[in-house]
Amino acid sequence: MINTPPGKPTIRRDGDCIVVHIPMTFKRRGGRKEIIVPQEYAGKSPTKAQAQNALVMAVVRGHIWRDLLESSKVKTIADIARANKVDGSYVSRILDLTLLAPDIIEAIMNGMEPSGLSLAKLTRHRVPVLWEDQRALFKCSENQPSTAPKEINGKRFSFV
Repeated sequence: MINTPPGKPTIRRDGDCIVVHIPMTFKRRGGRKEIIVPQEYAGKSPTKAQAQNALVMAVVRGHIWRDLLESSKVKTIADIARANKVDGSYVSRILDLTLLAPDIIEAIMNGMEPSGLSLAKLTRHRVPVLWEDQRALFKCSENQPSTAPKEINGKRFSFV
């Protein structure tokens, strides 16, 4: 059983065994499973969700590359690919991440992306133009994004 039903923790005796039931869910993050305990049982200070570094860096890289193209500091996607020693199709897929809905980007930055959302899943297909279609494809619910700057590897980024 992957998800246990919500409720209170219980302890019961089953013959010679003691059965402890703790409500929790599992969330897939970057190919791993993470245990999510209901907030009321997480302790006095809830732990902040850890953002997937690969997802965060890809979103940031996409925005940096888009800015380079828009400012004419580089002329083509091929120039970016050569400078970063990657394939042009990879650059195109990462640039597509700049089209993500603000609430999806916010969820990625805060480590609150839907279970199973990975860089591979985000770049497998072209990102839909409509934000509603993106939310449906990536199983995201719409949240009001905050515009607070995020710090990544000591650098501050704002996603507005």
